[in-house]
Amino acid sequence: MTMFNDQAASLRRTMKRMNNREQQAKTIAVVSGKGGVGKSNFTLNFALKLSEHKKSVLIIDLDIGMGNIDILLGLQAKYSIVQMYENDLSIHDIIEAGPNSISYIAAGSGLAKVFSMNDAMLNYFLAQFSEITCEYDYIFFDMGAGATDDSLSYILATDECIVVTTPEPTAMMDGYAMIKHIYQKNPLLPFYLLINRADSIKEGKQVIERLQKVSEHFLSKSITALGVLPYDKKVPKAVISQVPFTLYDPQAQASRAIDQIVTQYLTDTINLDKKAPSSFITKLKRFIAD
Repeated sequence: MTMFNDQAASLRRTMKRMNNREQQAKTIAVVSGKGGVGKSNFTLNFALKLSEHKKSVLIIDLDIGMGNIDILLGLQAKYSIVQMYENDLSIHDIIEAGPNSISYIAAGSGLAKVFSMNDAMLNYFLAQFSEITCEYDYIFFDMGAGATDDSLSYILATDECIVVTTPEPTAMMDGYAMIKHIYQKNPLLPFYLLINRADSIKEGKQVIERLQKVSEHFLSKSITALGVLPYDKKVPKAVISQVPFTLYDPQAQASRAIDQIVTQYLTDTINLDKKAPSSFITKLKRFIAD
């Protein structure tokens, strides 16, 4: 019965979006400098908490070789974004329903070809993507660790970029390298920093301050602190159970922390809702052409 309720709620939100064609989804790239920092897990649980605040959310898994949003959910997607091209499907055909009325698009195998599209494939993607831009409040691109020249265009075209890292020195260095690489291509893109698996909030804040100082000194670029997720034994247990940790144990330390982060994100000084001057589609065309 819950699934039907979720689908009905999702349909109502879709109709609401369709009736308000002026409001377009905020596009957000979630990136990391290296794998294994919990980027996809953060994206999924962040989206679930946004949905609890009556926000409609779509996650597009664009993690080459490591696409795992459906695995984290314990679900099996019928179609993937790769199959949209191979089988001439519409984007609505490949959108899957998740818990809390979130939606997602699975990565599938052979995802690399999506980032090296010819003109026909690009135009097909842009036409399909334009169909959904008014149906959601937020569209997350869960990107692979690092960035290729082709995948970088998708990051550059989004409205904001959330960088996920951990206090581990190599993860911090790779996270900064990712920020620098993106900044050199699009200096205007806002960055938000999420520290995962910190031993304490204090440690996480120290990591944020360190990366902020380095970015300001060498790039003259300000980075906004999105928040800190503490290390929590419940998180790997949730992953093994293929249940998002915010649903596995809503009272777990990590669940409470991400709940606080989302509340601040929506109501406090972190303003990711500021509208960008041009759309994702317009910017993607420009960055791919460059």
